[in-house]
Amino acid sequence: MQKIGKQTIKFDNPPTILECASIVGPKESKGPLAKYFDQTLEDEFWGEKTWEKAESKIIKETVNTVIHKSGISSDKIDCCFAGDLLNQCISSSFGLREINLPFFGVFGACSTFVESMCLGSICIESFAENVLCATSSHFCSAEKQFRFPLELGNQRPPTAQWTVTGSGAVILSKNGQGPYITHITPGKIVDMGIKDANNMGAAMAPAFADTLVTHFLDTGRNPSYYDAIISGDLGYIGKDIAIDIAKSQGYNIKQNYNDCGVLIFDKSSQDTHSGGSGCACCGTVFSGYLFKQLKEKKIKKLLLIATGALMNSTSSQQGESIPGVAHAISIEL
Repeated sequence: MQKIGKQTIKFDNPPTILECASIVGPKESKGPLAKYFDQTLEDEFWGEKTWEKAESKIIKETVNTVIHKSGISSDKIDCCFAGDLLNQCISSSFGLREINLPFFGVFGACSTFVESMCLGSICIESFAENVLCATSSHFCSAEKQFRFPLELGNQRPPTAQWTVTGSGAVILSKNGQGPYITHITPGKIVDMGIKDANNMGAAMAPAFADTLVTHFLDTGRNPSYYDAIISGDLGYIGKDIAIDIAKSQGYNIKQNYNDCGVLIFDKSSQDTHSGGSGCACCGTVFSGYLFKQLKEKKIKKLLLIATGALMNSTSSQQGESIPGVAHAISIEL
């Protein structure tokens, strides 16, 4: 493991993404990627009394699924990195309290999935044989915490995104035949002064572009090196902004760039405005769709950059701007 350039780490023995699992809610199950998920739910409660309990159940069952699919027993997993959007990451800690593994709670907002994989990869390169990484989000619990109670029926502006209900989980391993995480580029906090909590794409796009350009400068690569460059949840508006910022810095990413928030819903029929968002947006799209594209060799080189808005309800109410962050992993066969 060695640092190259300003903030990129290159792995001498790249960790393998051994297996992935994903569970999504009812709206996601009607989207264009429905067939790629391991399980789809018929309602937001999944037999629980609250949305928060439902989210905990979703991440719990997703983790159980990925362990089962991997074929390794849980006692062979050295540690777990997991996080979500709720205060103090209660979905992850409550959902995984019976997993009986060393647990690292991670908060990077919607960048949590890739942040967990970055940290897990460092562990694999140093001491661990197998590491579990997971995240979750829930539309109803997120709206309740960050915006308005659903019962209030507030109108959502066109810039708003739809928090994905679901969970994605991966197992990273020292042993395996790939896909491999060859590089990671942890991101810096970037704050361009956006204060609108209903315009997350604009708040996060500058952080995405900063990490993207830094990755290219550190590695000496350019956009054409990758078959696909995928951001976590910038949505339609954030995606366009990201393309413009990258172009202004000399990188044309339009040909092979897309966003998980754009991919997971059908814009014309599902009324999700600017697309999907949430920790599970990147988590489910990668664990369900992108991982299968890698395994089938339809994508051989993937740059996955998950984006996060590092705010909470208090900071928004106090008029603070929204800091963004983006973490990148380079995945190759």
